[in-house]
Amino acid sequence: MTHRALKQIIPALETSDGAGVKIKRSLGQRQSIRMDPFLMLDEFGSDQPQDYIAGFPAHPHRGFETVTYMIEGHMLHEDHLGNRGNLRNGGVQWMTAGRGIVHSEMPQQESGLMRGFQLWLNLPAAEKMKPAGYRDIQPEDIPAFSQGGATVKLIAGEMTLSGGQVSGAVTGGSTDAIYADIHLEPGSQLSLPVPASHNAMLYLYEGDAELITGGERTRLPASAASVLDDGDELMLEGGTQPARVLLIAGKPIGEPIVQYGPFVMNTREEIEQTLKDYQSGHLTA
Repeated sequence: MTHRALKQIIPALETSDGAGVKIKRSLGQRQSIRMDPFLMLDEFGSDQPQDYIAGFPAHPHRGFETVTYMIEGHMLHEDHLGNRGNLRNGGVQWMTAGRGIVHSEMPQQESGLMRGFQLWLNLPAAEKMKPAGYRDIQPEDIPAFSQGGATVKLIAGEMTLSGGQVSGAVTGGSTDAIYADIHLEPGSQLSLPVPASHNAMLYLYEGDAELITGGERTRLPASAASVLDDGDELMLEGGTQPARVLLIAGKPIGEPIVQYGPFVMNTREEIEQTLKDYQSGHLTA
């Protein structure tokens, strides 16, 4: 087993999206800053309603998937397919834009709090024009397992552990994405398998933790995409405060990416066709 080391740090930058919603963006802050197959990672959260209350009014997507993970608060979803959802604390919305979807997302507080993440997962050329889809995953449907003083919520992917195989709420797909929310108690250690075929990163969003590689320890920076080097295992240790860390990994697609706002295709010609489809009302046809 080869432990993964820290390769690159991408600090999240404060920006805004939608109708002025304040976010922190690491992956995707520029189109050159990505980790194949992932296009973007946004952290959002505030106890001030003016930071997000205008939400994300109806807007289109094509060519990728969005994964929204709510930690606190709610997110109301509506789309042109007639789907309506109320994503609640600990739940996940997995939306496949495919050939086209138009949807709105309106964040809501609960007990004065609202916090979560949105991840953009690219689709290979062969799947970019497949039918759009939507799935709400309730918190109780996300498998979790414990190891020492650590707990892992496995949103997506599969892991082979000493006690057997654990499957997340979402499995399969051409990129075999892994998405886990890791909770570390102070001083606890956690070892997880991560396929050597996958690109992988960590995102510390609460507390403090260290990445252990051989005899070396590297403190994870807060609110930053910590991109990992090659390897097939990951080892973490909790610091002095309880920590929460996202693990995001996937098999790279290795295809050209041409992005124009909410549209992600492989060529400029495909983007031009997408714009024509949207303007003519055929994006979702």
